[in-house]
Formats: sequence, structure tokens, C-alpha cells
Amino acid sequence: MRISILGVTGSIGGSTLDVVEQLGGRERFDVEAVTGHGNIARLAAQAVSSGAKIAVTSNPDCYAELKSALAGTGIEAAAGREALCDAAERPVDWVMAAIVGIAGLEPTLRAARSGATIALANKECLVSAGSLFQAAIAQAGGTLLPVDSEHNAIFQVLERDQDHAVERIILTASGGPFRTWTRERMAGASVAEAAGHPRWSMGQKISIDSASLFNKGLEMIEAEHLFGAPGRALEVVVHPQSVIHSMVGYSDGSVLAQLGSPDMRTAIGYALSFPRRPNLDVERLDFAKLSRLDFEAPDETRFPALRLAGQAIAAGGLSGAILNGAKEAALEAFIAGRCGFLDMASVVERVMEEMGAPPATSLDAVFAADIEARGRAAIHLARLAA
Repeated sequence: MRISILGVTGSIGGSTLDVVEQLGGRERFDVEAVTGHGNIARLAAQAVSSGAKIAVTSNPDCYAELKSALAGTGIEAAAGREALCDAAERPVDWVMAAIVGIAGLEPTLRAARSGATIALANKECLVSAGSLFQAAIAQAGGTLLPVDSEHNAIFQVLERDQDHAVERIILTASGGPFRTWTRERMAGASVAEAAGHPRWSMGQKISIDSASLFNKGLEMIEAEHLFGAPGRALEVVVHPQSVIHSMVGYSDGSVLAQLGSPDMRTAIGYALSFPRRPNLDVERLDFAKLSRLDFEAPDETRFPALRLAGQAIAAGGLSGAILNGAKEAALEAFIAGRCGFLDMASVVERVMEEMGAPPATSLDAVFAADIEARGRAAIHLARLAA
């Protein structure tokens, strides 16, 4: 199987390489392209270990460093935005789309237009440009396999011959580090506290998004694009053990759930081997040791991100792109110490109210909405800091 890994230097990319090695390595998988951004030493090492034909950094200033690191390996080096998109379009069977943020939108869309199977770990593709992305997949005759643990879980238990009977799509949320905190205490939360996820080892930005439940809000929008249909309810339930990854409720009262240890390699392996299940070296659940599984209704007063995501789903158009762009600007301000933890949601809400829901007519429209949302958020953040 020919594969490419976009965003190989991140946690999902690294886990993908581990799964590839477990499932046969170079004897089974021919790695065409690997891409990264600033961690050139890691990108070069991963290119060499995987036997990739080309390694691309999206940062043009890092080209000389990458070329030097790959000297004598026979691996092609390239840099820049267009080189990244060209690599994404290379003919392969399967693409791991794991570039974080809006930066992953164009290369992933290019990969989708090539007709490859897309293992999607980038949220912005569906949050900001869901209709455009789904249209590209359909037009090229490709396949979309969700890799986010929650959406992968739904995909696994969504019985294709029972589509008419689906009543509920239920996303689980760990609740993050502030699950039991009061709103007053959350107002003074530090960056380190927000980034300290109790269950998952993730990057700083993703961990803080999880603490605010903006991550879950984005997943709600993704789930609507992936699984939404008239009559289906989309729900979120807090489940701190993170053992049940998500559930589907059916018209006969049955609820099917996918359970597993919190390890992204399970979802990656399922996407890489679909429709067959692989044999993976991941921790097995010991039900005798679990002792209990807890569930709570989410508190939208303390975590307004869920309410804002619901509004974006109802409004449609570019609402998801606007929410995400404003959220990214607010997140960066929080990390830089220019706003409080709770200020992030209030800034996003103001920007959404100002911009409304213009139609998602093109990729340029998505990028324009993202830029405008970030700019408007910056204005509100400056007023907070004044």
C-alpha cells in the first residue's frame, strides 16, 4: 500500500509511523511523502526510518537545513506551501491528514481531490470547510475515514444497513482538567493548568482546547458533517474515564458503544487497515480493574463552547470557520497572557454575532472568513487588555 503522512512530526504522525511499523513496515507499506513544519531533525529522521521518497517542510526558511539533514539518503527535500500541496497530491492509496490547524486545509483538500483514502485527523477540514471537503471526496470517488477517537468510534458502531434506525449520535468528553472547577476558579486558570489534561498526552494548544471544551465543540461540528441527518440528535456527555469513546443510539432503544484504552493507535490502525481489524500492540481493557464508568451532563454555563458550536451547526455556511478562526486568535492570546481563560469563549461569541453565517462558496471564502474572524477577535482582545 502506498501512503503519505501529512504532519508526521506531531503526535498523530508519530503514532501513525508506529502503527505502520507494527503492521509490517516497509514490507507492506511504501511511504511516498512525509511532511512537517519546524522540527527538521525529527522530520528528517522520520523520513529516513520510514523510507519516504520525499520530505517536505512547510517552512521555506528550513529548506537548507532539511536538505542538509537528508544529504546522501536519496530522499528528496522540498519546502514551502506549494511544495506541501504538491506532496499531498502525489498518487497514493492512503493519506494520513494530521497537519494541525487551518494550515492543513488546502493540502488535505488537494489530497482528497486525488481520490485517495483520507484518514482525517485535521479538524479544520470539516469545521471550516465541511461542505467543500465532502464534495471533493465525492467528486474524486475517494473515501473519508475519521481518525479522531470519537468520530472513529462512531464510524465503527454505525451499522451501515441500519442507517434508517439511528436516533442519536453521542460524543463523549473527558471534561478536561477543569471538570470540577467552579467558574470563578476557572477565570484565574493558568496556561500550565489548562494544558494539564488528566487522560491524554497532547500538544499545548489541543490540551487547552480540551480544557475549554472548544475541542469538543469542534468535534460536534465535525460529527454533523460526517454523520448528521434529519431526525438525528447530536449529544455530548462527560465521561472522565475516557474508556467509552462515543456511542450511537438506535430506534429500538439499543445503544452501541466503542470502548478501548485511551490510545490513538487504535483509531489509526482501524483507519489504516479498514475494513479489516489489525493486530495492534495496545493496552487491553481489564474490566475488573475499571470498577466504574461515570457520566455527567456538560455544563454549558462553565463551558459555553458547546453552545457556540451548536449555534454554528444551526447557522451553517461559514459559521464553523468563523468560530474556529476567532477561537485560534483567543487561544494564542491566552497562551501569551493577554486574556483570561474564560475570555476566550466571550471573544468567540462576539465575533460570531458580528459576522453571522455567510455562505461557504469557495476555499478563498473560507480563508477570508478565517482572517476576518481572527482580526475581529484581535480587536476585542485588545480592548480586554486595555
